[in-house]
Amino acid sequence: MAEVSVSAWAMIPFVIMLLAIALVPIFAEKWWESNRNKLIVSLVLGIPIAIYMGVIGLGHTFAHQMIFDYIPFIVLLGALFVITGGIHISGDMEAKPIVNTAFLGIGYILASIMGTTGAAMLLIRPLIETNKQREYKAHTIMFFIGAVANCGGLLTPLGDPPLFMLYLKGAPFSWFFQMFPEWAFAGVMLLLIYFIVDSILYKKEKHENIAKDKAQKRPLRISGAVNFAFLAGVVCAVAFVNVGTIPAMADGPIYMKFLREIVLVLLTIGSLLATPKQVRTDNKFSWAPIIEVAVLFLGIFATMSPALLFLQENASSLGLDKPWQFVYATGLLSSFLDNCPTALAFHSVALGLPESVEFAAQNMGADGVLNGITFVAGVPETLLKAISMGAVFFGAMTYIGNGPNFMVKAIAEENHIKMPSFFGYMVKFSLIVLLPIYIITQLLFI
Repeated sequence: MAEVSVSAWAMIPFVIMLLAIALVPIFAEKWWESNRNKLIVSLVLGIPIAIYMGVIGLGHTFAHQMIFDYIPFIVLLGALFVITGGIHISGDMEAKPIVNTAFLGIGYILASIMGTTGAAMLLIRPLIETNKQREYKAHTIMFFIGAVANCGGLLTPLGDPPLFMLYLKGAPFSWFFQMFPEWAFAGVMLLLIYFIVDSILYKKEKHENIAKDKAQKRPLRISGAVNFAFLAGVVCAVAFVNVGTIPAMADGPIYMKFLREIVLVLLTIGSLLATPKQVRTDNKFSWAPIIEVAVLFLGIFATMSPALLFLQENASSLGLDKPWQFVYATGLLSSFLDNCPTALAFHSVALGLPESVEFAAQNMGADGVLNGITFVAGVPETLLKAISMGAVFFGAMTYIGNGPNFMVKAIAEENHIKMPSFFGYMVKFSLIVLLPIYIITQLLFI
């Protein structure tokens, strides 16, 4: 832990940054559409923090945050964005409940492999095309947001940005597999409830809608399949190109420290060169979304440095020390703010607790166990599970909890699907479907 104390006011730019992401799109949508304006906000809030951290003697901490956390984060998201953007699925299947449920189930599995954003963008358009003849389809989009754009990403660091950041903090790639019971239970519950709801609504469809749906079927076709090989390369790079398997990455020259990122960049370039242009045209591929992520998270990473230190220093006074408290505290903020910085914030809180590895490092065995407690990424394993679940699952509680949510909603509305309002989504779906599932999952497993 840093010897220099961080002032509470230094958290203000971080709070403003998160509030801007949550609220400005609602009240100044046109102005916020410009990535240049987002960059201005990030710089206006981030530069004073950089100066402040340097003045109080923590410039090295700030630099480490930007170089060794922000750069790997953006490189991975960029690789997944480009590679999955080179895979196009076309076709129109019969929109039976079992077919729609299979779509969601496949997306749920793919979310942990190619990321929630990648899986959502890959499947949302063919799912909409399949259901275009049906009258009742908004519920399908809402369940898609819950299952594919959020909950399905719990199983690997590739699944959701908060998990990748916890991976960078020291959680082994394979450790996330331990959350399989939570992942599987939530997935089965979501798919089962969806199948029941969709079956009921399918019976209410007009006869002519069903007839059109059956008559206008087209087989599914995948273009750009070469990108599955590049995607496998990304999985291998994240899983095996790290300090644990290549110790020289820890203290070697700068290119060794960024060996994983170099591999990811090469895979990204390979995807761009190997994918026919028509595939990306069919996917309506554009660089704007990843640029938006890059400029927003530039501000988030810059402003959250003092916030993370402050939370770590004052963790014991926050009253959080039980796993279930971390689930709902992380989940509450992840519902209305971005779940990636929220996960890092509560990881810092866990680091600051008296029983954390910061206080016990000298007494802990090489196996990471102290007094019967297993530590992962510097915190008790049960707390890390709680933070991971809270961040990933609760990101689906609102349209702004996770990046893909609003993208899926926008694509649905482009295709003339009337979606519920911000609060309508919560009342009609997340509070009555997702929250009960999350509570039961927490009671059973955490």
